[in-house]
Amino acid sequence: MTDMRHLLITRFLMFMALVATTAINATGQMVKPIKWDCDASMTSASEGELRLKASIDKGWHLYGFNLPDGGPVSTSVTFDPAPGVTWVGPLAPSQAPIEKVDMVFHLKLTWWDSDVTFVQKFSLDSVPGATLSGTIRFQGCNDASCIPPSREPFSVTVGNPAAASQSAGDSIATDKSVAATDDDNIDTASADWWKPVNIPAKEEHKLSDSSWWYIFIWGFLGGLLALLTPCVWPMIPMTVSFFLKKSSSKARSIGDAMVYGLAIIVIYLILGLAITLIFGAGKLNELATNAVFNLLFFGLLVLFAISFFGAFDITLPSRWSNSVDNRAERATGLLSIFFMAFTLALVSFSCTGPIIGTLLVEAVSIGSITGPAIGMGGFAVALALPFTLFAIFPSWLKEMPRSGGWLNSVKVVLGFLELALSLKFLSVADLAYGWGLLDREVFVSLWIVIFMLLGLYLLGKIRFSHDSVLEHLSVTRFFLALASLSFAVYLIPGLWGAPLKGVSAFVPPLYTQDFNLYAGGTFEEFDDFDKGMAYAADNNRPVLVDFSGHGCVNCRKMEGAVFDTETVSSIIKENYVLIKLMVDDKQKLSNPIKVEENGKKMTLETVGEKWSYLQRHKFAANSQPYYIVLDNNGEALTEPAYYDENVERFVEWLDSGIKNYAARQQ
Repeated sequence: MTDMRHLLITRFLMFMALVATTAINATGQMVKPIKWDCDASMTSASEGELRLKASIDKGWHLYGFNLPDGGPVSTSVTFDPAPGVTWVGPLAPSQAPIEKVDMVFHLKLTWWDSDVTFVQKFSLDSVPGATLSGTIRFQGCNDASCIPPSREPFSVTVGNPAAASQSAGDSIATDKSVAATDDDNIDTASADWWKPVNIPAKEEHKLSDSSWWYIFIWGFLGGLLALLTPCVWPMIPMTVSFFLKKSSSKARSIGDAMVYGLAIIVIYLILGLAITLIFGAGKLNELATNAVFNLLFFGLLVLFAISFFGAFDITLPSRWSNSVDNRAERATGLLSIFFMAFTLALVSFSCTGPIIGTLLVEAVSIGSITGPAIGMGGFAVALALPFTLFAIFPSWLKEMPRSGGWLNSVKVVLGFLELALSLKFLSVADLAYGWGLLDREVFVSLWIVIFMLLGLYLLGKIRFSHDSVLEHLSVTRFFLALASLSFAVYLIPGLWGAPLKGVSAFVPPLYTQDFNLYAGGTFEEFDDFDKGMAYAADNNRPVLVDFSGHGCVNCRKMEGAVFDTETVSSIIKENYVLIKLMVDDKQKLSNPIKVEENGKKMTLETVGEKWSYLQRHKFAANSQPYYIVLDNNGEALTEPAYYDENVERFVEWLDSGIKNYAARQQ
């Protein structure tokens, strides 16, 4: 029997990575994943080192020096003038940065993903001491979001304290000499729209019994699908017949079959929990966003599809399965039954791996280790159930469809599906490297062709070399062909820019569409907070504030999957004033804005820094995307909303803002 067991683990991780998802931590609190410490010491009488240490939270990275335009803000350090201090050589990091293509910005960038210390050498010229001060400008991201470009001032004293104090006084005097009074300045103490708000308490989303049942039922359905694969179906009559012949009584054979089914459940439960604990959601997401891995997964899926089409067979060395079989024969009692169950898991994993991978990652996404246990339990119950039932009712074996050409057709259908899924991985790599080979309309065109060919195959219009002649068309094949061809027709409007919400997680984003006739989601928006608030007050409308960024990939996903839908766009058009503020806008302000934050004075020089400060100052948050509804006084009407492509939940959230605004007006 054909199998592909020597690539089990690789395929398992591949399909787990396909559906791995990330979400921003929706707590409404400030995110500070990169923290800075500063110290300095003298290495000789006149020479020393200034050390700036960046502590980087796990999963985040700090961008490197001198990055290309169109990407994130480079890490840079500006030193304040200090009399008698000469900076010697360049700023040197303690470790070389990582260099690769960034999935968010689609550029080749450098960054550090672990703690790094930057060392700047200096010398003191005829002074006993000095105050070394300046500003660090930086930006960081993880796989789900980015913090806006940030500034971190530092100051440290070296040498003689008295001399350093005088130097510090000079520095402060220089700082105070900077004027900042013009139209761009915001007096946050008197402007009501800029005052910090009290965010309504967000109800905790507790996992209900229905959530557990959903995971269990989904896993159970996945197990039923696995039964129809050519790796599992032929094992049912063989295994049940073995129990019936081996046991001296029917009661004993039923007991053995029940133990066999229980062993299957235990094995899959242990397997699922072990892989989840070993790799974790973070590692799966890393694989999902890594361009090299995605190219590898694309190649493997195409290879498996070709194998399913009958071009060649991929098998494990026979000694592997023989070894397990021999152990099962030598063992007795319960141990023998356990080894038989393990053999089934080993032989069938090449067919069940994709289903298990999808199930595990979906279960992990609910945030509890109980999820994978319940999901895998449902899967294993469905897989073990027929072995037990056929042992209890052996006469059912006569009614069971025999192995034959239909099982080979199942393999071919899986081959078509794997070929379609492979394009998802190629699309991720294409977006990462900016090749432009697989834009949205190209991807959709290929899917249309694949599912049309699948429909024709099911109708018997296409036949591979190892397929048997289809003498008549069964009802099952007819309805499967109908579903495949209907899905292909559903995809056709996507060639002209339709959102295709049902497959939005798979197809490339709308911004890659070169030819777009779809007009959904187009509405006016303000890019200035004060102007938008004034317009809303004049027109008696609530305000939807959207903190976004040019390099925020999840912001683009929300725009394509949620804002671009007719339902959401019509609600915004008819009821809201939309203000979209880009926190990474590098356009210079006509005059810098002086503000004080957390006891530190800082200067806002760009439009993005102004909106980033607004988000931190007013809403105590600094991650994007970030959505909130305000009344005409700048007070919050809802709790914040974050990255979530569920349109129904977003519509409910918008409706709650409208209702709260009407109630407050009354």
